[in-house]
This record gives sequence, structure tokens and C-alpha cells, in this order.
Amino acid sequence: MSNITIWHNPRCSKSRNAATLLEERGIEAEVVKYLDTPPSQEEIKAVLTMLGISARELMRTKEAIYKELDLKNVADEEKLIKAMAEHPKLIERPVVIKDGKAAIGRPIEKIVELIEG
Repeated sequence: MSNITIWHNPRCSKSRNAATLLEERGIEAEVVKYLDTPPSQEEIKAVLTMLGISARELMRTKEAIYKELDLKNVADEEKLIKAMAEHPKLIERPVVIKDGKAAIGRPIEKIVELIEG
């Protein structure tokens, strides 16, 4: 079985659903509780490359911290990535990583495609 990692927040129903999906399929994933162990800026950049999206597309734009930091007016990708590394609550969840590819589990079918692909 391939190496699979999930950036997981146990308090999030979508994240719990993704973890359950992996379990039900007998996949032993490395679970990273990213709020406790935030990814580095380099790890976030790598995931953005795997996802093929911009930093803003990985951000939870409805979080209070997003508004507090006035990130809607920030265009610099590096600054957005730095904000996610410093405030991991900004990172959309769950993120599943497999063999140099990644998927955000919204909807969960994206994770199914990743693990079956």
C-alpha cells in the first residue's frame, strides 16, 4: 500500500469522514493533526503544487482570523502561505496526500478519486 498522509482536524466533520473513509478501506494513513503540528511553509507550498491551486484556494476564507489579518487584500502568495503556517486554522481540511498528489476532501469524492487513482 502506498504512503498516505491526512492533514486532519478531529473537530471537523468533513475531516472525520475522510479519516473514516480511509479506515474503512483498510488504509493506514499517517494522521497529522495540523492544528497541533502545523505544516511548514515549504510543506504548504508542496501541497499547493500537488493540488495545482493558489494559496487562497487552500484557505478557509470565512475564519475570523482571515478577516482579522485582512487577508482578502493580500495578493502575495508568500504572505498567504506564511499566514497559513502561522495560523493553521486557515488551512482548508481535510487534505489527503498520496504519491506526490493531493486532494482536499470537499467533497469526499475527491479523496476517493485520489486513493483509487
